[in-house]
Amino acid sequence: MRELLRREWRVISSSNPQPLPLRVAKWVAFLGIARRLYGTRWFRVWIFGLPLAGLGTHLLYRYKTQGWRQPWGGWKDVEVMDIADSPEREDK
Repeated sequence: MRELLRREWRVISSSNPQPLPLRVAKWVAFLGIARRLYGTRWFRVWIFGLPLAGLGTHLLYRYKTQGWRQPWGGWKDVEVMDIADSPEREDK
């Protein structure tokens, strides 16, 4: 469990995070749409559905990268990989 948390922390604290303006824009869009949907039947779908879809995407990506140990898809940041886990180390 400690190894899992350490690996997750390395991904969170990567030196290649999303730019701050992008993070702010995402929150502004999310809250703006939530405000517009407040009082409609779609409000709960938006508030609960979007985070659940994000969690599902996160878990799929984590599964496909074998717990953030290898790149997959459009992700090119391999610096968060643990060097001891890399396949190249096993050959040497």
